[in-house]
Amino acid sequence: MAPITDTHFEYKQSFLSRAIGAVPPALWALAGLLLIWELAVRLADIPSFILPPPSAIFEEIVNYGHRLAPNALVTMGEVLLGFLCSVAVGVPLAVMIVYSRFMEKAIYPLIVASQTIPKVAIAPLMLTWFGYGMAPKIVIVVLLSFFPIVINSVMGLKSASREMIYLSRSMGASGWQTFWKFRLPQALPSIFAGLKLATALSVIGAIVAEFIGADKGLGYLILIAGANFDIARQFASVVVISLIGVVFFAVLERIERIAIPWRTNTAVSDRG
Repeated sequence: MAPITDTHFEYKQSFLSRAIGAVPPALWALAGLLLIWELAVRLADIPSFILPPPSAIFEEIVNYGHRLAPNALVTMGEVLLGFLCSVAVGVPLAVMIVYSRFMEKAIYPLIVASQTIPKVAIAPLMLTWFGYGMAPKIVIVVLLSFFPIVINSVMGLKSASREMIYLSRSMGASGWQTFWKFRLPQALPSIFAGLKLATALSVIGAIVAEFIGADKGLGYLILIAGANFDIARQFASVVVISLIGVVFFAVLERIERIAIPWRTNTAVSDRG
């Protein structure tokens, strides 16, 4: 057997340190919180119907996966369709507000004022008008998520300097070319900031809609589990909802890196 040299030991130590460093700090923080939670519940002997340990929640996800998965797909469909409708409404509306003084004075204040209306209060009206299908859920998602898209898109489109606009016009650029080559690239960081905020609101909107009236979806499962005092199943549904939100946000962030590569390169260079 070949002797273990110092170089071999240093290589293993270096490999282990690289593997540990590859794990995102957020996962280490999450693992620490879950460990504290598990120990606190075990040591304090807290009943599971009050606060189940993370191990029991994970076991519930595994055992109840055959129900969680199809209902998660329903909620994901509501979130995705509602988000896409919010983008289809919010971004063109922001363009009209920026390019039309009438729209800015007539519609923009109404959009801001509409956010003072509690969406939970009007959710029953959506069910009355649109029934108990997919339509009212999508409407509620749109009502919750389109506002940050509009506001951030307006701010981004207005961020183009006058000098840049005058320069484009002096070079003979048309209105469309000025928008496509100057305003839109300048506005993309703000637009994506609104889109990322809308991802979280889309998930919240879908769950709120399912709370009000639904026969499927993760919000529906939470209500049923709560009626049966199955706290572990409620936590399992909440965990799946959180995963949907995290994955949705990560996908959008990846799209942002592809759409705005210069912003990523600038951030890296600023950090050295």
